[in-house]
Amino acid sequence: MASAGIRAGWRVRLGADAALALALALLVAGLHLSTDAIASLERRLFDAASTWATPTPSDRIVIVAVDDASIARLGRWPWSRDVHAQLIDRIAEARPRAIVHTTLFLEPQADRGLAYIRRLHEAATQAGSAALPLARIAAEAEVALDADARLAASLARAGNVLLPAVFTLGQPAGPSDTPLPDYFAQGVRPAGFEGAQSVPAALRGQFPIGSLGVAAAGVGHLNLLPDADGVTRSDPLLLRLDDHVVPSLALLAAARALRLGPGAWGPASGPAPGPALRLGKMQVPTDGKFTVLPQFYPHAGDRSAFPVESVHEVLAGRVPAARFADRIVVIGATAAGVGVPIAVPGHTALSPPERLAHVISSLLGGHGFVQMQGGALLTWALALAVLAYLAWGLPRLGAGAGAVTTGLCLAGLLLGEWLLLAAAGLWLPLVFPAVLLLLGHLALTTRRFLLTEAGKRQADGESAEAHRQMGLALLGQGQPDQAFDRFRRVPLGPQVMDNLYQLALDFERRRQFNKAESVYAHMATYDPGYADVPQRRARAGRAADAVMLGRGATHPGGTLVLDDPTLELPTLGRYRLDKVLGQGAMGMVYLGHDPKIGRSVAIKTLALGETFEGDALTEARERFFREAETAGRLAHPGIVTIHDAGEEQDLAYIAMEYVPGHDLSAHTRPGELLPARQVVGFGLRVAQALAHAHRLGVVHRDIKPANLLWVPAEDLLKVADFGIARLTDQSRTRTGTLLGTPGYMAPEQLAGQPADGRSDLYALGATLFQLLTGRLPFEAESLPELMFQITNQEAPDLRQLRPDLPPALAETLARLLRKSPAERYPDGTALAEAFASCLDHWPLPGDASAPSIDHHPNAGTVISAT
Repeated sequence: MASAGIRAGWRVRLGADAALALALALLVAGLHLSTDAIASLERRLFDAASTWATPTPSDRIVIVAVDDASIARLGRWPWSRDVHAQLIDRIAEARPRAIVHTTLFLEPQADRGLAYIRRLHEAATQAGSAALPLARIAAEAEVALDADARLAASLARAGNVLLPAVFTLGQPAGPSDTPLPDYFAQGVRPAGFEGAQSVPAALRGQFPIGSLGVAAAGVGHLNLLPDADGVTRSDPLLLRLDDHVVPSLALLAAARALRLGPGAWGPASGPAPGPALRLGKMQVPTDGKFTVLPQFYPHAGDRSAFPVESVHEVLAGRVPAARFADRIVVIGATAAGVGVPIAVPGHTALSPPERLAHVISSLLGGHGFVQMQGGALLTWALALAVLAYLAWGLPRLGAGAGAVTTGLCLAGLLLGEWLLLAAAGLWLPLVFPAVLLLLGHLALTTRRFLLTEAGKRQADGESAEAHRQMGLALLGQGQPDQAFDRFRRVPLGPQVMDNLYQLALDFERRRQFNKAESVYAHMATYDPGYADVPQRRARAGRAADAVMLGRGATHPGGTLVLDDPTLELPTLGRYRLDKVLGQGAMGMVYLGHDPKIGRSVAIKTLALGETFEGDALTEARERFFREAETAGRLAHPGIVTIHDAGEEQDLAYIAMEYVPGHDLSAHTRPGELLPARQVVGFGLRVAQALAHAHRLGVVHRDIKPANLLWVPAEDLLKVADFGIARLTDQSRTRTGTLLGTPGYMAPEQLAGQPADGRSDLYALGATLFQLLTGRLPFEAESLPELMFQITNQEAPDLRQLRPDLPPALAETLARLLRKSPAERYPDGTALAEAFASCLDHWPLPGDASAPSIDHHPNAGTVISAT
């Protein structure tokens, strides 16, 4: 009978485990089908595996970049089309296989005088021989002004230029209102072949103007299909508009590289294991929508995976023709604020021409990935196998054997997907069954643990009294640490609480305040208001911090300064800490006293031990003192002076000049704004301070109102936190935090490019704009939208918000807020001269309250606050 009872209990346990496994499987499946959580993990695994062991990119592709240097030399983008014509003529001389231009030529470039010149030419021609000289001059002027005709002629002469079109994707309800132009005839196919209806559909298209489309060798689409996380992993080789299928620009370029015509593609038939696209004699594996997963290659050090030449270098003839001979030349924008960066696996941002080069290389080399045929069915089959293991296999295994079996299965699923991707280019999504396995194992083992603990609880109750008595004995013998260990094994109750209270008092008498606080914390889990425990716990915590630089010294937001007058004030290094000034960018900020020379200092702290460990801690410590030394070399009346830096028990600190004023953030709100002339004077002082720092190679990286300290009584203005942005560089990067304050950051900083002095000048421009108007130049509800505005939209005109201000000041701020660093002031000295000029010519007509200009020890020329 006993044996039968055991078997019955075992069956009940197995049934409960199976029910829990089934419920969990339904929950995970619902999570997978209704949210992006598991799919997001799947994409992360794909990104890691697909970029782990990459093949060599094609050496037949060259990028000609519209970069910052080209824009600086040739003028603001977009350029006149005669510049594009010159570029194509120069490249075509080398006889490349194809020239792929990614710029959209959607509208004619019409010069206003062209129509009049044409009428004059026509009239002169009709006038006969007497007007022939005038007719020739008019004809020459017509050619010079018709940039579209010049570009079309260059396209026709080259004979191998491919142009892009873009489409608005969506399922149409009827015929498109923008049918394909006639010049698409040779490069498209009727949507009558098998699988054509699964090709992504388009509602309408935007095409090159007719003269350019006719002259081009082909026109392909340049559409992207980003995933839910914004990363573009796939590339649609075909799009469908009305009854025609249009190839991608990458597909046309690959066909040109193989010396194939524009129509040498089509659906594959024959030995292909799944959906594929025929390209000449090649078969490109695709999914059911003729979409590919291309290979994205790593950068070669700090350079692109493909050779990159600058447009201005090509036009100047400094690039040898052999560079382009028999190659695919991709032309496109890479400059900040011009080309929209595209996130792909292995790269947070690629420019459009770079991404196109990766896709073309992947097509030519057969380096892409393909989703396994029947992969979805196999994924669900493996999920059912995992469910069977959780319901009937795992409950029959011991804890150790179950952990080993689950670990091996989990590793097999994830490693199997990894190897298929990295070695065979096959994508079989297995994260879903892996998540089900992991969560199921945790749930079932947790249930087993809880049942076991319930059985133990009864046995533990019998020994609890023995532990309490042993604790009392140890306390009487003067061994409080061992007594606390015994008391913690006893369930809390009135008797044990009284014993613990006496133990905590004993620790206090021994001046072991941190241990007394631990006892009070343990008691608070049972009764937070027991006797005077809250007060004693707080007092013990303060005393422990004062004596040991303990918890408050290392925890973010903690403080070393106590409010108990009976305790000695703490010290950090040689400095006595008098009071808390606030929370800084790195940690707490204290008002300290230097006993050596009797001066007050501001002390900023950073708990290195909380943020780093091991080799990273050593590197962070070295970087901390190196950056503090660099910032300490700045000696300027407009910069807060750094006196000292040190470290005590992994708490690093910087002692700097104490400025008894307030920052300018309080004057950025409407109604609290300072006089405009005074703000311009502030800008002049900050520009001079930045000029001094930049000459010594120090960039601030976080200029904003909160870092400009003002003492109104002395009209003293100082720039704070020089070098601090770099001191926390490592710790912020580890958590993915964007360095600096986004609203004040220059476009190049948001793009991840190195910041220089011109980035500080941009931030100063945004700061002054806010101090003058009560708002930032760019404001948005989300960080991505704000970053888009800063990198793509022009800053508003200052005089639209403050029409009372001088035009010269508006022009100065507009230049500071330019997208390209090259278009801003070259340095702080030039900016200071611009502000001085604004102040010298400040009085407006009818303005009776002209500002008085004073010399101030903190700047060259400042405006008095009147």
